[in-house]
Amino acid sequence: MMQDRIVVQQPDFDVPAEYARIATDNSDGAIVTFVGKVRDFNDGSAVTDLTLEHYPGMTEAVLQQITAQARERWPLNFVTIIHRVGTMTLGEQIVFIGVSSAHRKAAFAACEFLIDFLKTKAPFWKLEGVGADKRWVDARDADEQAAQAWEQGS
Repeated sequence: MMQDRIVVQQPDFDVPAEYARIATDNSDGAIVTFVGKVRDFNDGSAVTDLTLEHYPGMTEAVLQQITAQARERWPLNFVTIIHRVGTMTLGEQIVFIGVSSAHRKAAFAACEFLIDFLKTKAPFWKLEGVGADKRWVDARDADEQAAQAWEQGS
């Protein structure tokens, strides 16, 4: 019973409810989740808020594509990706990734793969509040390197 849930939305998400959605199949021995949050710093500067913009339609298509790539690599059952857009304050949740599989190694690897590729391939744009200023955030070299490692078969 493989199921994908790909959502881009402004409202917050409920982690226990999302976990419950992917924890329904007794053949799954592993469920791995990841939640990304707005933190109070980036590149040595204090951050006050984060605004995420996206390209509707294209964003969901890219998320579906990376989900399909994860399914080609690992035996997955449920995959959920929820990504928020709009302005968020410190500590707010940005992204939820949930993966279920019969085995933990597949679930852990797929979850890490999904966030690495989401950070580098999905068309999201980040605008950070830094005091009274705002600045656009480029992709990090570490994120690019993580995605490249997956592409090279690590």
